[in-house]
Amino acid sequence: MEKIIWQKLRNAQMGAKFRRQEPIVGFIVDFVAHDHRLVIELDGGQHADQAQYDERRTRMLEQAGFRVLRFWNNDVNDNLEGVLETIRTALSTTSVRRRDPLQQQRDKENSP
Repeated sequence: MEKIIWQKLRNAQMGAKFRRQEPIVGFIVDFVAHDHRLVIELDGGQHADQAQYDERRTRMLEQAGFRVLRFWNNDVNDNLEGVLETIRTALSTTSVRRRDPLQQQRDKENSP
């Protein structure tokens, strides 16, 4: 399932740069858009048995300033467009922490 989502997230196709399998606060997250402080986790059947671990992990990521979206693998498989729309919505409602260097240069050129 990660490959399916990665094909949609990579190369800033959704308007944000995502990284895959990124270490954050001692955990390896599936995907992260650092500029938006957004983590995306895909959960398979094994996660049903580790709910407490996942809740702790989510709390720690949130304490570090990240918003965490979790999707079950079957959601990706059965409703990919709905998953992508949820990600788009999260990106659009999250302020960007870093600014585009090209935009910063344009701002400098246009300032008095």
